[in-house]
Amino acid sequence: MAASYYQWQDGDLILRCHLQPKASRDEISGLHGDSVKIRIAAPPIDGRANTALIKFLAKAFGVAKRDVSILSGESGREKRVRIQAPVKFPDGLALSSD
Repeated sequence: MAASYYQWQDGDLILRCHLQPKASRDEISGLHGDSVKIRIAAPPIDGRANTALIKFLAKAFGVAKRDVSILSGESGREKRVRIQAPVKFPDGLALSSD
């Protein structure tokens, strides 16, 4: 059974994220309710935190930046992100394809 913070859709991963901008470093810091809490060093000004989130997730999942897109929540902390055909998975996230 899949956890509530992600779902698979035709080989793509849809991830629910709670973003904490202006953190000391970029990292996945566990769960926040039914979302994955992601700390990003960039400030939430002019889309910089969103750009940093996309870059961070692309590296974490082994895909190109163009394969990561924000589906909803572009102007808030709660986001839904699509990661197309992830190649690897970050430590600490239990992701099942079931």
